[in-house]
Amino acid sequence: MRDIFEAELTQLGEDLAAMSRLVEHAITNAGIALLTADLALAESVIVDDAAIDAIEADIDERCVQLLAQQAPVATDLRVVVTSLRISASLERMGDLARHVAQVARGRYPRQAVPQSMSGTFAEMHDAAVRVARRTSTLLTNRELALAESIETDDDLLDELHEDTFTALLGGSWAGNPQETIDVTLLGRYYERFGDHAVSVAKRVVYLVTGVNADELDRSVS
Repeated sequence: MRDIFEAELTQLGEDLAAMSRLVEHAITNAGIALLTADLALAESVIVDDAAIDAIEADIDERCVQLLAQQAPVATDLRVVVTSLRISASLERMGDLARHVAQVARGRYPRQAVPQSMSGTFAEMHDAAVRVARRTSTLLTNRELALAESIETDDDLLDELHEDTFTALLGGSWAGNPQETIDVTLLGRYYERFGDHAVSVAKRVVYLVTGVNADELDRSVS
């Protein structure tokens, strides 16, 4: 019975890593679609989000069953509860990638991002792809140094998000109302994508160490 339970816990970890790889694929393609006005790519991201949702639903159902049938304690309980929370964050990251793709699709055949903001959003795209790639790797090998790298890229996304407000409110903004709305929403989508990746990273740190990541930072400093 114990062997079966441990196999189920291992499978949860593998499914979370697979889910993260789908998110990585989604944010990569969503950003490319946004920057190049690629309609087919945008639509593929929107359609493929259902696969991410399906994995989350499956993980959640299995976690609930494990809690009800196995009544795990200590480390095992930590694995199950953390898996639930990680799957929720990954699902939200998939939604945010879909939102980016929906903006790209909605403005086709022109690009949603004005030329004056293309550099900022190209940087956002690169940072978000790095975050997603590192999250997938972290879930696979649990190298805790990656958690810090994810937070660094999230800080960059926060800075770039601030740059969008500076551009919009600086007095020289010449975009039309739709462009203003798109830039505002897209900046928020990328900023939140990074926040959810940091949440996943902190959950993995907790899973490995048993210590809340914020508490671990304070103990080291």
